Amino acid sequence: MSYVDGFVLAVPAANKEAFRRHAAEAAPIFKEFGATRVVECWGDDVPDGKLTDFRGAVKAEDGEVVVFSWIEYPSKEVRDAAMARMMSDPRMQAMHDMPFDGKRMIMGGFMPIVDA
Repeated sequence: MSYVDGFVLAVPAANKEAFRRHAAEAAPIFKEFGATRVVECWGDDVPDGKLTDFRGAVKAEDGEVVVFSWIEYPSKEVRDAAMARMMSDPRMQAMHDMPFDGKRMIMGGFMPIVDA
């Protein structure tokens, strides 16, 4: 069964193109290491919630846009091996100038239970 890494982060609106370039540079590396799909989504309709919401989850500030992303892998084993390779890959280490605050990014690995 497939495996999905999900991410939510806040990116300054002024950094949209820098973020797009950053994501476009990283995507082929994720795919080289086994990802089958890499999706980056720029927030367009992200409402404020009554109890919680995407903006609150990443402590988005004025002028920041919420980004929702996921990476699909054929299995958790492929994902785990890819993550280990990423941590030591010099191309990934060279991308240390991220156009967002990585400390506020939330992420997790998920096992799909419905894929319609």
